[in-house]
Amino acid sequence: MFNENLKNLRKKKGFSQEELAVKLNVVRQTISKWEKGLSVPDAQLLIKLSEILETQVSVLLGDAIESEDSVRDENVIAEQLSRINYQLSEKTLRNQHIWNIVKFTLISVVIVTILIMILSAAK
Repeated sequence: MFNENLKNLRKKKGFSQEELAVKLNVVRQTISKWEKGLSVPDAQLLIKLSEILETQVSVLLGDAIESEDSVRDENVIAEQLSRINYQLSEKTLRNQHIWNIVKFTLISVVIVTILIMILSAAK
């Protein structure tokens, strides 16, 4: 997928994350997040990234599209970016749900502990 392709192409070109970040005018952590699959670049950065790595956007996204119709290519790229963003948003929602459960559990434990302390002190 995109994150693996980016990492492989970056290394193949001999760029460090820092060097690639400077060329894209982003911070190194942004490249790291892309390579870990935690986020994806917007369309403009994706195009600039493909130019720097001297490859097609479709190669970065994982599909070799053999079409001369650039409008069709852009639509396919937009669909792939949309799918990646949807997957990331689903992952984020799951993580938020888990953290909400953890917070609720911790708050419940604190409240129960305080109630026990109050009841113990009242005796």
